[in-house]
Amino acid sequence: MYLEKLKDLESEFLEQYPTGFKDEQFFPQIKKFNPEKLELFAKEALKKENFSNPNLLIEGFFRTIQKSVMVSLFDKLKLKDAIASLNSYEKDMLSIEIYELLYGDKKAGLEGLVEFLAPYNLAKWTIVSVTPYCLNRHSEYFIKPTTTKNIIKYFNLKDCIYKPRPSFEFYQNYTKSLDEMKKHLDESLTFDNVAFTSFLKIAMDMGE
Repeated sequence: MYLEKLKDLESEFLEQYPTGFKDEQFFPQIKKFNPEKLELFAKEALKKENFSNPNLLIEGFFRTIQKSVMVSLFDKLKLKDAIASLNSYEKDMLSIEIYELLYGDKKAGLEGLVEFLAPYNLAKWTIVSVTPYCLNRHSEYFIKPTTTKNIIKYFNLKDCIYKPRPSFEFYQNYTKSLDEMKKHLDESLTFDNVAFTSFLKIAMDMGE
């Protein structure tokens, strides 16, 4: 039963780190991760009004990803080059996919964004999942491949079949599993969805 495993991780983690992610002595990298600041930036850069101007919107999309410490510098540079190569029509199409992902039909938006980014070798979970998380960090999840695969294996999440190419079906099933886990944990570990999955990663590593 994965619930027993989950509670064991929580107990061991809080025993060693009673103040959780507030303990900067143990988690110095948390200083670089400011989810509130990133959320405020994303909500301004990706607000609905900006979609009337694809150039402005796509700049906001890129800058949100650029400010995130969770996406690799290599992918940020590749995305910058890809965006620079787009013509006006392609920017219109990209802005439509981003709008659907963030505010419309999430399934269509995710799948459309994946199709759009695939020719540039940028159809990656980190790129696709980061902006939804930035806008709604309590309900959306940033998908980091290695951490995700380890969580699925550790908790034996049978409905979650991970594949490198992002899909809405996987995201939906994985989100459902993580949401269920959060219900059983102390709020100090679930105040933010990246903090929550980071807790799982750290706690699993501690138990090895």
